[in-house]
Amino acid sequence: MAGQINWVEIPAADTTKARAFYGELFGWTTSAFGDDYHVIEGGPAGAITAAGDAFTHPRVYFATDDIDASRKRLHELGGQGDDVQAIPGVGRIAHCQDDQGTPFSLYEPERRD
Repeated sequence: MAGQINWVEIPAADTTKARAFYGELFGWTTSAFGDDYHVIEGGPAGAITAAGDAFTHPRVYFATDDIDASRKRLHELGGQGDDVQAIPGVGRIAHCQDDQGTPFSLYEPERRD
């Protein structure tokens, strides 16, 4: 459903330590999905991943039925958004900022006809 949180990414300087921490705290397990990206199992829909210079806080992804229309509206409201990225077998995402600079992302699931 559009506007609902449907994914969260937790950045970590050391993903091995972070996976152990959240595993002990919440009982989560993870499975590897690419380089240093670990999908959370037994917890929220999301992943633990390597932190970067601009990626130091959890990133929330909001669902959208039409990512292109959502990006257009985002810009009309004074926000900013990166180009849409296609994730094969998953859908399309765009990293954005609201009109006050708060980061978030949009996610449009891949259509399955």
